[in-house]
Amino acid sequence: MARHIFRCPLRWADMDAFGHVNNVAFLRYLEEARIDFMFRLAPGEGSASFTGGSVVARHEIDYLRPLVHRHEPVTIETWVTGLAAASMTLGYEVKDAEVLYARASTVVVPYNLAHQRPRRITAEERAFLEEYLDGAVAA
Repeated sequence: MARHIFRCPLRWADMDAFGHVNNVAFLRYLEEARIDFMFRLAPGEGSASFTGGSVVARHEIDYLRPLVHRHEPVTIETWVTGLAAASMTLGYEVKDAEVLYARASTVVVPYNLAHQRPRRITAEERAFLEEYLDGAVAA
């Protein structure tokens, strides 16, 4: 199974009053990694994959260690933990070489913005996502 690697810079404004990266900032970090994974790595030049819209149906985050501001980016690894007809579940690890700061997952539903409703994952999107599937059975 492949994992997508995203190097996310930390911003001074991400810290809370206790000097740690605020829990809400972690959601932004996951969003940046997810967008980099789904849009910049979308298959094929000119492909419409992943460009029709998507919505987040669920987030789950386990905070394991405090993350404090620093100049070096944090690494976010992203992979697919579940794949159904009209949704995908992404797994994440927020870490550096020495420390795992958080584990998370997000359920993403492809969405047809023009019709204002969920849509099925296309064959092209499925082929791309399966490269990052952790071995779970695709539905």
